Amino acid sequence: MQTSFTPEQLADPALARANQILRACVHCGFCTATCPTYQILGDELDSPRGRIYLIKDMLENQRIPDASTVAHIDRCLSCLACMTTCPSGVHYMHLVDQARAYIEGHYRRPLTDRALRWLLARILPYPGRFRLALMAARIGRPFRRLMPDARLRAMLDMAPRRIPKVSPNDKPQSFAPRAAPRMRVALMTGCAQQALNTDINDATIRLLTRLGCEVVVASGAGCCGALTHHMGKTGESHAAAARNIRAWCAEIDGAGLDAIVINTSGCGTTVKDYGHMFAHDPLAGDAARVAALAVDVTEILSRLDLPQGEARGLTVGYHAACSLQHGQEIKALPKDLLRRAGFDVLEPVDPHLCCGSAGTYNLMQPAISGQLRDRKVRTLEALKPDLIAAGNIGCMMQIGGGTGLPVVHTVELLDWATGGPKPPALIGGPAGTQPVPMLR
Repeated sequence: MQTSFTPEQLADPALARANQILRACVHCGFCTATCPTYQILGDELDSPRGRIYLIKDMLENQRIPDASTVAHIDRCLSCLACMTTCPSGVHYMHLVDQARAYIEGHYRRPLTDRALRWLLARILPYPGRFRLALMAARIGRPFRRLMPDARLRAMLDMAPRRIPKVSPNDKPQSFAPRAAPRMRVALMTGCAQQALNTDINDATIRLLTRLGCEVVVASGAGCCGALTHHMGKTGESHAAAARNIRAWCAEIDGAGLDAIVINTSGCGTTVKDYGHMFAHDPLAGDAARVAALAVDVTEILSRLDLPQGEARGLTVGYHAACSLQHGQEIKALPKDLLRRAGFDVLEPVDPHLCCGSAGTYNLMQPAISGQLRDRKVRTLEALKPDLIAAGNIGCMMQIGGGTGLPVVHTVELLDWATGGPKPPALIGGPAGTQPVPMLR
């Protein structure tokens, strides 16, 4: 794609990066074939190629975004299926992130939009606040029909039937290996996950310590910054990321770390991108160190030689989270590990398509999100599986809201197969219904 940024504009590293990405695009349109919003809406401007044109015009001319441009960019899921499909290597993720930051700084949204986005940014990244909000949502759910805004109704619907108790294992501490020591790793405990499903971190700690890892929950680490990053709130997202960088570097420079393990793939995609996010920041060196050590939990398990399990006679419908398969390019590992553990694994048709969760997307774009969820659930249920597995809490909540099948995290199944407890979802209870022991 031909661009016409001025030399003065290209002196800005962000615009220079945008120029590099834009010039890689050759207008081929392959991206339209895998874009969920284009498939649903049929509008070229709701495809990656269309959005690229809009972003180019906006950034190149430094113009104030109009409501139409903002709407088309807001409807992007950031599922990154387009990046997997693109034969030219267009790094759409960095481009759309920059567009969102530009919109946040130059466009005044309607009052209701500003209020909702402010509310989400002040609640979701903080487990304590999020837990209180979920409790309030449960109280308010009987009145959902009175809510004039579909987004408010979606927020009420998000609350699980039972909110799990706080897990003591999410607090800063260290868990000793239960086998011959092999690695020292930090576990990112996340933010929303601590409020929605405490079983995932507990299972991760059990599994890693069983395989010889010392697991550290670093003091000062918290939200990865993804939620606010994808809203274009760069100051807030970078502040959250900086806290993680400092917390993990203290461990790296102390007793040392072999990896930073992340069991929420949306967070993993962001942490692995810290090097880019902080490339022109005093924390650049430390951010690059952290990004280099960041791994999805399935990556670390592949290094630890997960034991071969006996056949369990259970069929798992595996949902590939977009942030895992497209953002981190991890496709086969989770399925291979589940099969090694003794499960029969099936994948639905069109596994590359998003379930519609996408961070806060299911709250801010509930109509499109609902269509994507229903399609994903249909393709998963067509497999006639005993359960559904995924590697991202957002996907689990989204799919679980549309099916009666148990939905569990991949790591819960792997923990169970190697000596851990049966996942609560498989014994008829929601997340957090089992006693939460201190694992230390």
